[in-house]
This record gives sequence, C-alpha cells and structure tokens, in this order.
Amino acid sequence: MIITKNYRDVDCGSLRISDVGKNIKLAGWVDTIRKLGGITFITLRDQYGITQLVASESMVTNLNKEDVISVSGKVLERSSKNPNMPTGDIEIEVESFEVLGKCDKELPFEIKTSSTVNEDLRLKYRYLDLRSEYNQKMLKLRSDLMYFVRTYFNNLGFTEVQTPILTASSPEGARDFLVPSRLNPGKFYALPQAPQQFKQLLMTSGLDKYFQIAPCFRDEDARADRSPTEFYQIDMEMAFATQEDIFSVMEGLFKGIFEKFTDQKVVTPFKRIKYEDAMRDYCSDKPDLRNPLKVVDVTEIFKDTEFNAFKGATIKAIKANCGEKGRKFYDGLTDFLKSREAKGLAYVHVNQEGEFETGITKFMTEQNKTNLMNALHFEPNDTIFFVADSKDRVAKFANILRNELGKKLGLIDENAFAFCWVVDFPFYELDDEGKIEFSHNPFSMPQASIEEIEKDPLSVKAYQYDLVINGYESLSGAVRNHEPEMMVELFKLAGYDKSVVENKFPALYNAFSYGAPPHAGSGAGFDRIMMLLTKNEFIRDVIAFPMNKNACDPLTNAPTVVDEKALKDIHIMLRPEVENN
Repeated sequence: MIITKNYRDVDCGSLRISDVGKNIKLAGWVDTIRKLGGITFITLRDQYGITQLVASESMVTNLNKEDVISVSGKVLERSSKNPNMPTGDIEIEVESFEVLGKCDKELPFEIKTSSTVNEDLRLKYRYLDLRSEYNQKMLKLRSDLMYFVRTYFNNLGFTEVQTPILTASSPEGARDFLVPSRLNPGKFYALPQAPQQFKQLLMTSGLDKYFQIAPCFRDEDARADRSPTEFYQIDMEMAFATQEDIFSVMEGLFKGIFEKFTDQKVVTPFKRIKYEDAMRDYCSDKPDLRNPLKVVDVTEIFKDTEFNAFKGATIKAIKANCGEKGRKFYDGLTDFLKSREAKGLAYVHVNQEGEFETGITKFMTEQNKTNLMNALHFEPNDTIFFVADSKDRVAKFANILRNELGKKLGLIDENAFAFCWVVDFPFYELDDEGKIEFSHNPFSMPQASIEEIEKDPLSVKAYQYDLVINGYESLSGAVRNHEPEMMVELFKLAGYDKSVVENKFPALYNAFSYGAPPHAGSGAGFDRIMMLLTKNEFIRDVIAFPMNKNACDPLTNAPTVVDEKALKDIHIMLRPEVENN
C-alpha cells in the first residue's frame, strides 16, 4: 500500500507486537476519547482499522471526536490487551500531534450506530455515514468486485467498451430519463436503460466478445431490491454464440464471485427450470429454491364446492408441516396476506390421526379430502393453505404466501445461495384486450420458424433466460434475433408494421442488413450481487451515494428547481401546475 509520508508512515490497522519500540506517524479520525487519572486514551480510525493512542490529558485538552489529526509517537506493548482489535496488542505513546481538520459541529448521529438512524438523515450526512466500519468495508468490496469482474472477462479475451450515456429514447420496459437538447430545440436525448442496442451493434462491427460494467438509468419506483434512478450492470455479449455459451461464461463468473467473496462452495452447472414449470410449482419466475415448499393448483378439486370463497376462483394450495401452531400463527398469516391486498387465507390442519381439523374442514367433502391426499400426500401435523382469486392475481398471492411460510417456519438457510436458470420464456402473450403482444424482449430469437410461429404464436418459446439467486433476478439475457426479415414478421404478428422497426430501431435494423453474426448476451445486476454478498435487505445500502425511496438525494437536494434562464436555454416551458408546485 502507498502511504503519503507527510502525515503518516503507517495506517491505523497495520501495527502489531513486532513493531514495539518503533517511532511512527499515524493520521486519521478521532474515534473515541476516554480520560482516566490524568491520561487520555484515544482510538484513531482510518479506512484500514483502529489504533489506540495514549497521551497526557494536558496535551489533548481541545480534542473532539471526529477531529482529523496526525500524531507522532512510540509503539508500546499494551498492558491490557484487546483481543477483539487486530492492533489490540499495542498502543502509541503520543509525543506530538497536529489537528489537520477540526470537527467543530455537533455530530447529527454517532458514527458507530449510524445504521439505526432515520434514512433521510443518514443520506443528508452520507459522508459521515460512510465513515462507519460497515460502509468502509462495503466500498472496498465494491472495488474488489469490480476488479474481479474485469479480470475475469479480460482473461477470457473480452474487450471492454464504453457505450454512450446520451442516446435516443427506446422502449426497454421502463420510463426513460430524458435530457433536452440545447442545440436541437424540441428534441431530447435519453439516458440508456441498458447498453442493449450498442452492444449488438458492436457484434455487427466485428468485435467478438464485449463486456462493460455499465451505468443504467430507469425512471422506476423504488423497491427494496431496486434503485429508483440508476444502477450498474455487468453487461456482456458474444458473437457466434449460443445460449449454452452464455451459460458457461456466466456460471464461471458467478461461481468465482461467490466462492471468492463468501465462504460458500458453488455447485455448477446451475439448476435449470422452464418458465412454465416455475410458474406452476412456485407461482413466480424468480423462485427462491432454498425454500422447499411448492404450490399445487387445486381448482379442479373444488369445482363443485359450496364454499363461497372458492366459487369461480382459481385455487392454489401449499402443504407445510407447521407442527402444533396456535390460532395466532394462522391469524398472523391471514393478516399478512390481506395487507398485501389478498382477499384472505383458508387452511386445514392434519391432526395426529391423519384427519382434517380446524379451518375450512366443514366445507370439504370426503371426495375433496381424497383428491387432496392424492395431490399433496399430506402427513400428520401438515397444514394445507389455500389462496383463491382470479387467475391473473392468484399466483402473486401464492408466491407471497410461499415465501412467508418459508421464513416463518425456518425452512430457508440464510447462509446458502441457490442458483437457477429460468429458461424458455414465452415469446408472446395476450394483453388485457386479448391481443397478441411481446411477452418480454422483442429482440430475442424465437425457438421456432416463422411458419410455425404464424400457426400458433402463443405456444412459441424464446431463447431468453434469467439467472435467479435466492429469489432475486440477478441476470437477464437472450440469444438475439439477428435476422431483419424475421424481426419484421415478428413485429407484424404483434400489430406493428415494418415502419415501426425501421423508425424506432433504425441503427439495429440497418446494421443487421449488412451482415450480422448470430450473437447472445446478458446483463447482470452489479448492485444486486453486492446486496446478496452482503446479505442486505435494501439495495441502497450497497451504493455509495444512493437516492431515497422517493428518488431524492437529501445530500445534494437533487432533483432541484432550475431558474428560468436555464429552462429557456434548453427550450423548456413548465406547465402552470408544475411551475406553481
């Protein structure tokens, strides 16, 4: 490590018992101050660790916590060692010190406990929050992870290319951030939601393998696992590649990441689940495979039921061994589902004799019970939970219930990582009006000829895939459709004529007309990987300067109002209701 010599010749985490007797210089932030019998004990902190200082009380009378100081002194062996500190065997007898940066304001919160503080206060003083031990480790981990990713792709012969930040607006599934052009009145750039078109253009340019840790921008609502404005993506593309080629490269990357930065041994190849099987068994296209519970459709079993909550509904069931849980457990689950907008929760419990009791038992016929046994193979102490709703809503609530049961019953190993590829996504689906539309990515390669697609569009699968880790979509990708005529036909089936392809995606469409190789690729969420590695619930806790849940930055007050001259320069006039807000 490089150490600047004017203020320090060693960092605060390096000194050991073997350094006793040395004269050294340290610099850092005052972490704690403790006075005892005319002697002051100070802990000095920097990015690398903490070292204890010992000074006479008269020498450090005006010292405050978080002052930045440089000290000179001798390394001594501590009489009272601290085994919890890497430097706990030694201390520094201070001979002289200099205050380099005075902390003359009252701290808005204690650095050590900043994680417990109101989020907006933390973000307003983010530079203080970042001084905490956790955040220092997080920043270092981000740096190490970026280096690891770059090294991995460089070793495989990939070329790193930076794609534009200002580009044209294109439908990627989320709202664009638009940037008005001063030199082109009335026209707008867009910040890229992903480098999708550019990396495909690189494949047509003759580049064989591309990667980039790319900033991406989407105007989306915040979620625990999603930043509302920007995020970083491990982006890659390969020419003359198939789906299997992408899986091989990316499994190697993820195996390397999780084995280097956790203590887990990662087994490859990762499990593969077809989209339709994932939706059938887990009611989710991003299932957490640490949870062994599965969902079973029991609509047919209750087709003639007299139970009003089941009449005319799609019904999903989950079997879980709940032991002898009390009424409070079941009421809590019901309230939880209702808080997520479900209509309610029904259940029956299987007693020690293998008979149904409690819940909706009185509404069930003997045939219902026999059919349930054949479908679910329940045992004593099992509980069968039911959610019933419309076909387009019931999967959401069954997935929520499955996840909550996994947590409540302790079925999930919090120290494990479960990887799976979800494959064979449908190419088309029906919208609310019954019209055919693209299910996911219109530029994916279909797993059928155009003649087969025209006969039965809704049966066609795409060479499209997601990598799911512990219930989080961590990567999405596809084999690309590089054939312009097929692209036109596929858009036509979704109700778009050729002009839409030519006008909305001119660069891509024209480039493919000059000879394009088969190619495939993916984008993996860098911040989401960080979240998984650090076992964080909120993605903003692994970002150096995140926005809050309202997409605002309390530190810089972004977004801000700009003056009339700035708006005039970019040819923008605000609506009256916005101007008066």
